[in-house]
Amino acid sequence: MNKRFLMQWITEGQLSVPKLLLKNYRKIGLNEEEFVLLLQVYDCLSEHHPFPTPEDLSERGPSSVDCARILGQLLKKGYLSIEEHVDENGIRYETYSIEPLWEKLIHFMNKEENDKENAVKKQEEFNIYSVFENEFSRPLSPIECETLAMWLDQDHHSPEIIRAALRESVVSGKLNFRYIDRILFEWKKNGVKTLQQARAYGEKFRKHQQPKQQVQEKRKVEPFPTYNWLEK
Repeated sequence: MNKRFLMQWITEGQLSVPKLLLKNYRKIGLNEEEFVLLLQVYDCLSEHHPFPTPEDLSERGPSSVDCARILGQLLKKGYLSIEEHVDENGIRYETYSIEPLWEKLIHFMNKEENDKENAVKKQEEFNIYSVFENEFSRPLSPIECETLAMWLDQDHHSPEIIRAALRESVVSGKLNFRYIDRILFEWKKNGVKTLQQARAYGEKFRKHQQPKQQVQEKRKVEPFPTYNWLEK
């Protein structure tokens, strides 16, 4: 390679383009020519040329007519904006801003993340029905399905908390929906929202119950310290 061209290549610098934009520009609604022209405007801004004309941009690619058309599309579709400024001498001037492009990209990525989280949540909610059916060793009745849906949608219990309440009912030897509903009610009343809080709440109660259980064990040996949530 000619040394002069090599030095020019080095001194020209580089344009930093986020990979997220390269990977998703089509998904946020840009076509090829819009994307390339946006990069050209971005490069002009980085070179302190804040308001390139269609003629300026035509030196880098399409004709000035095409550049004017594409700029109009980008402005209309909200990927580019024009900002007005006033300098220290009171003279007004305009600049392009590509902040709308970054805002659209951020909005898209947030939506993608929310969609993934919602998909995971729906899968967890679907799985909770299977967990209950496996534990009860039978299909759930329509009323039981409705109760489960109420816990999720109306009471806003997470699937993991519902599973924890199910395990608590199994440990207590009282596997029924009324008992599980009471557990969830007590947990919600006492601010229990995570598995760690549920375990800590259970341990605290069982520790409190130990003196009573020791007296009861003289009369009847119990295999595991349990809590009758329905009698609270």
